[in-house]
Amino acid sequence: MSSFKALRIHEAEQGTTARIDDVTLDDLSEGAVEIRTAWSGINFKDALAVTGKGKIARKFPLVAGIDASGTVEASEDPRYKPGQKVVVTGWGMGENHDGGYAERTRVRGDWVVPLPDELDLRRAMIVGTAGFTAAMALVRMEQNGQRPDQGPVVITGASGGVGSFATRLFSRAGYAVTAMTGKADAADYLRGLGASDILDPAQVDFGKRPLEKAEWAGAVDALGGEPLTWLTRTTRPFGNVAAIGLAQGIELNTTVMPFILRGVNLLGIESVYCPMTLRLKIWERLAELLHAEDFDAICTGESGLDDVPRACAELMDRKVRGRTLVRLSGEQ
Repeated sequence: MSSFKALRIHEAEQGTTARIDDVTLDDLSEGAVEIRTAWSGINFKDALAVTGKGKIARKFPLVAGIDASGTVEASEDPRYKPGQKVVVTGWGMGENHDGGYAERTRVRGDWVVPLPDELDLRRAMIVGTAGFTAAMALVRMEQNGQRPDQGPVVITGASGGVGSFATRLFSRAGYAVTAMTGKADAADYLRGLGASDILDPAQVDFGKRPLEKAEWAGAVDALGGEPLTWLTRTTRPFGNVAAIGLAQGIELNTTVMPFILRGVNLLGIESVYCPMTLRLKIWERLAELLHAEDFDAICTGESGLDDVPRACAELMDRKVRGRTLVRLSGEQ
């Protein structure tokens, strides 16, 4: 059995370490569908796992990477045929199941999404979990009554992978977007993605009252902590706040006032185990809204497998904006 390259997380005396290994299919987690991996991407969760700064891996050794796109090499599942192009995001890949940072990926058939006709393998991974999560926020908010004519939507952590996609997707869907970022040099980038206004969190008075001035028709929050608390207090009646991240903390110190006096809706966005019916709908919306130029605007870097640890460290140091791709075979 021939070997191939994989970036695996190993236990170490203190924490974990990541390194490139030669592995075979027998080393991978069980699955009915074998994929020749073309591309993966670097998400915040991937960076936590590879740098060892977060307890993401739940078994060792473990191939990192929560996303993968590629071509079916072999399948015991009759729904998938050799040569078919597919996408896999979530489902515990890179956490408790070997993930996409390998030249071969093996997964369960129920996890596999046929590549939408409007996308190629590279663009699908520019989307990846980041774009999928942003699109899930849009779909869930609109299912809950969000409309562009209700007013502006604010997006926190806007220069990150999820925030970049949220800025573009909400703009494409007709919303006025206020992009909140602490990176002064990201303003032009975010305006290029469709942001109408840029908000520096250092200039925001987060306040302490149970209700503050109602400013936002809706919000997408990647930060958690005090910013999410502030959003619940400043969202307009019957607006939706989509919680997608925790970069600034897991605490939520709020009151019931926004929910019972303004009817604000706090929506949890969980993309890992998203049901397949909703998953397919989200991929359809992504393919519908994104234009060819959007992918180049959001993909700001590309890395080979050997360079993933450096790229992950840069993401943790907040030196990255947009999406960084991981090239495996590079097939389109």
